[in-house]
Amino acid sequence: MAQKIILAFVGMPGAGKSEAASYLQGKGVPFIRFGSFTDEGVKEMGLELTPDNERVVREKFREELGMAAYAIKSEEKISQMLKKNDIIGIDGLYSWEEYVYLKEKFSNLILIQVYSEPNVRYRRLSERPIRPVLPGKSRERDIAELENLNKGGPIAIADYMVENEGELTKMYEQIDKILEKVQ
Repeated sequence: MAQKIILAFVGMPGAGKSEAASYLQGKGVPFIRFGSFTDEGVKEMGLELTPDNERVVREKFREELGMAAYAIKSEEKISQMLKKNDIIGIDGLYSWEEYVYLKEKFSNLILIQVYSEPNVRYRRLSERPIRPVLPGKSRERDIAELENLNKGGPIAIADYMVENEGELTKMYEQIDKILEKVQ
């Protein structure tokens, strides 16, 4: 392999970003989950891990470091992981500012959009065991993430797209094809 690679999954809530990341982890690709910084922040504040407390911590990070907060917090960890691995992944890159920050530091950053139709995503979100989203609230969440997190940019300029509509094996096959291209 000529250069080390960072694969970052982007997409709307419920599209299957974490499922895609989990698949690559099963193939030995280590991942950074940006949300783990939120989890750690909630614990450091001595709070219970709830959606409201997570929001407080996310807003605190972004107030302190700007919209690139999670990229800034992950930079050292990414550098360390690249010393030991040819490919690493990111689950949870959201904002345009995170993308710009990381792309300036790591030119080998590749964005993979995970796509699912809204009705499929909304059903998944309402059925998930961790942080389910009530029916009727999913579209509001989509709009809030686009408006408040500048989420649309990384999705729009993704280098690759995988579709996650039905059987997971179909998404996995698409991911495998991308891996062949980038290696």
